[in-house]
Amino acid sequence: MVKYICFWLFLVVISFPEPVDGQESDYNSFVKRYIETYKEIAIKEMMDYHIPASITLAQGIHESRAGQSKIAIEANNHFGIKCHKDWFGKTYFYDDDSPNECFRKYDSPLESFRDHSYFLTQRDRYKNLFGLDITDYKGWAHGLQAAGYATNPKYAETLIRTIETYSLFQYDRPDYLQIVTDSVRNLDDPVTNTWLRRFQLYAIGPGNRKVFANNELQMTIARKEDNINTLARVFGISEKRLMRYNDLNDATELKPGQIVYLEPKRRRGLAATHTIEMGQTLYQISQLYGIKMKMLVKHNKPGKQMELAPGTILKLR
Repeated sequence: MVKYICFWLFLVVISFPEPVDGQESDYNSFVKRYIETYKEIAIKEMMDYHIPASITLAQGIHESRAGQSKIAIEANNHFGIKCHKDWFGKTYFYDDDSPNECFRKYDSPLESFRDHSYFLTQRDRYKNLFGLDITDYKGWAHGLQAAGYATNPKYAETLIRTIETYSLFQYDRPDYLQIVTDSVRNLDDPVTNTWLRRFQLYAIGPGNRKVFANNELQMTIARKEDNINTLARVFGISEKRLMRYNDLNDATELKPGQIVYLEPKRRRGLAATHTIEMGQTLYQISQLYGIKMKMLVKHNKPGKQMELAPGTILKLR
């Protein structure tokens, strides 16, 4: 079995100045709107990566001027993450420390929040922060400054002031996790989703994602916010390969709970046959058994429209 490779990119973070006094009233309105818009995303990131939601929100507010910076509006980049030679995604050019610098451009703010989590979890200089209590936002703020997250000597002070001014620390409390209990955290849980018990739990991947083994292949389960782009970056696989592995023609958003293979599906299944159930599609069966679509067709009626009525027996070999 081929092991997936998590390829992590080096990121560079910039800081934007805070507003002048004349803009304070408008800025406060922007901040409050920003918090309401992104608090759930910050809490989800906290659940997956053990980064306090208050810290994520405070950094997002500070780095993007509460979502009003040009790079946040035009590139969905909320943390000032610059390009690197290994970045192959979309780009956005902006005058920062030097003219026309390259920044990452995202399809949604969610991708920027996720990249921020990668940045903190994958660099050794931040590893000591993860030994702190999730509610220790002051320790996190001072730790980020000490680790060189930003050059501003008052960076920790700025984060702490933002957290306390807007009571962001409340989102670090366990009771606030209730706001995401109806989202995506249980989609890959075999305890609550009994259909997953047919697969072997292979490993816990990045972002606390469960990786299962099926037909001697590694697969994961799509979450509510997932698309091909996000999963490709999570597991260090190109979008084109991930689409090819899963018989997909475009990078549209995945359905929550959808099986996504991390390596090429096989020509045949471990089981010999499958009896079609009500509502099942050929694609769903292909994913369920880890068989390439073209091979599933070939094993049955090549060149003809396949009968998908409930009770029909499909050959998997």
